[in-house]
Amino acid sequence: MTSVQTKEPPLPACPVETTLSLIGDKWKVLILRDLLTGTKRFGELKKSIGTVSQKVLTAQLRDMEENGLVHRQVYAEVPPRVEYSLTPLGQSLKPILDAMYSWGEWYKSSQP
Repeated sequence: MTSVQTKEPPLPACPVETTLSLIGDKWKVLILRDLLTGTKRFGELKKSIGTVSQKVLTAQLRDMEENGLVHRQVYAEVPPRVEYSLTPLGQSLKPILDAMYSWGEWYKSSQP
């Protein structure tokens, strides 16, 4: 019996492009922002992010989980409860988000 292996595409040579491939989507950055403050349930994330659809949010969370940035914890309860938190790898992105926040504040204050 042979198993079919799907080979991941190689990471880009440029480190900036690598980072963007992991968090370059608008929703992913907002998910990171919200999870930096602690564990959240799906509904809390959806409410905080706002205009994202349930389908897109689910896809983004799954992608981030596959890339090791987000941990998904499912509790065997009725109704089921699912919580999302950042992994240590996801937490390591905090300085990047802090820099984005600072730059955004500077930009907003410099506009007439």
